[in-house]
Amino acid sequence: MLALLGNLYPWLKALHVIAVIAWMAALLYLPRLYHYHQLENSAGRDVQQLFTTMESRLLRIIGTPAMMATWFFGLLLISVHGLIEWSQIWPWVKLAAIVTMTWFHFWLAARRKDLERGECRISARRFKLLNEIPSVLIIIIVIMVIVRPF
Repeated sequence: MLALLGNLYPWLKALHVIAVIAWMAALLYLPRLYHYHQLENSAGRDVQQLFTTMESRLLRIIGTPAMMATWFFGLLLISVHGLIEWSQIWPWVKLAAIVTMTWFHFWLAARRKDLERGECRISARRFKLLNEIPSVLIIIIVIMVIVRPF
């Protein structure tokens, strides 16, 4: 099995990168949608329903499947013998950033439900600031993988 994973390594890596790109697109766009949703809070029911539909589809069709694919292909990649030296610090920093990004994904999913019910207490401005979290995390992840500073 491990030999097969080694032979499939370039394909696993390509599928992992594709999944990460899709997941990042969703994580970067979702807080911005929430920002506009909160700004249009006093708008009519049609506008609120449009935002709710867009947010739900982004999570259900792109975000969550891409997150699951990212984890799946990532776990297969780390199963390839000799790929990662776990005694170094960089894989642990990367893993912490990935876990944080996963937590942020689920936190955003919970906020979507709050917005849908009209119970979200987070301001449009705060959602705009929260939009930077995935950017900071992906910078950390890429530096850990490419530069391996620790």
